[in-house]
Amino acid sequence: MAEAETKEKSASKDAKEDEAQNTIWSRREFFSLAGWAAFLGSLGLSSLYFARLLFPRVLFEPSPIFKAGNPSDYTVGEVSTKFVKDQRVWIVRDLEGIYVIFALCTHLGCTPRWLKTESKYKCPCHGSGFTKQGINFEGPAPRALERLKVALAPDGQIIVDKSKKFLFEKDEWGKPGAKLFV
Repeated sequence: MAEAETKEKSASKDAKEDEAQNTIWSRREFFSLAGWAAFLGSLGLSSLYFARLLFPRVLFEPSPIFKAGNPSDYTVGEVSTKFVKDQRVWIVRDLEGIYVIFALCTHLGCTPRWLKTESKYKCPCHGSGFTKQGINFEGPAPRALERLKVALAPDGQIIVDKSKKFLFEKDEWGKPGAKLFV
């Protein structure tokens, strides 16, 4: 009888263990599955990042060349601030012709303001002052403002090329393209 009871107890114990194994994973199985899931997840993310490298990011910059209207749009002796916001340039017409000044302070790169009453460009950041022609005369700016290439298009409009700069220190303001004679 004792033998039958022990057989019955071990059979019920085996049945409980089989039932427990069928419904609940063991700790070893769970962590094995979790490890494989983490490995495959990191492998998948790495593959996505690698695929992203095949398509580089490209910044398309606007053209440095733009049309600024007809020469008759500009009054002799005046500084046009029409393109300061969009193109960062002033267009100046004097008795000889038209020249374009790049509105970038040579000290730290701020955008100076044209003060019509004082007939000068004044940098609001550190007080550099420039004459109407762009020559520095006050403040910490180490050199004159840069002039940009200006030409006349076949349709009669002014073309400004911001990629070609003329420096006063190198005596380039007299070179062809630094001024448009109209």
